[in-house]
Amino acid sequence: MSAIGSKRSQQVLEHRVEDCELCQSPGGEVIWESELCRVVAVGDPDYPGFCRVILNRHVREMTDLSEEERIRLMHVLFGVERAIRALYQPDKINLASLGNMTPHLHWHVIPRWRDDRHFPNPVWATPQRPHAPHRREVDGRHLADQIINALRTR
Repeated sequence: MSAIGSKRSQQVLEHRVEDCELCQSPGGEVIWESELCRVVAVGDPDYPGFCRVILNRHVREMTDLSEEERIRLMHVLFGVERAIRALYQPDKINLASLGNMTPHLHWHVIPRWRDDRHFPNPVWATPQRPHAPHRREVDGRHLADQIINALRTR
């Protein structure tokens, strides 16, 4: 590993609450929130419905949570997935919790279509197509209502 790569890796490991983007800002348009976490709309026009579920305190890993908190967070994550599937009818949902660049526990909930710009690769990869077909946008309030309904069901 180069000295630059090693230094960057060390900076990520030393990430502090004061420097954490997700501690210092909402991380997107907040569309639902509880004491445990918030759901934010990413606002990517190629991926309408793309949301993040962000823990409301600085924690790096799922295993840093109590078992009850892990269950509650997964309940929210699955509720967001159900809401996105109902509203957007994607071909697939990608769930990702990476945190390499922002080591604050958060999940990406990404609707995917066979003809989206990156499919079948991750949305962070080089695009496979120059343009994505236009997808129906859903108002943030409508998405929030769908999430609330999804959270009421198990």
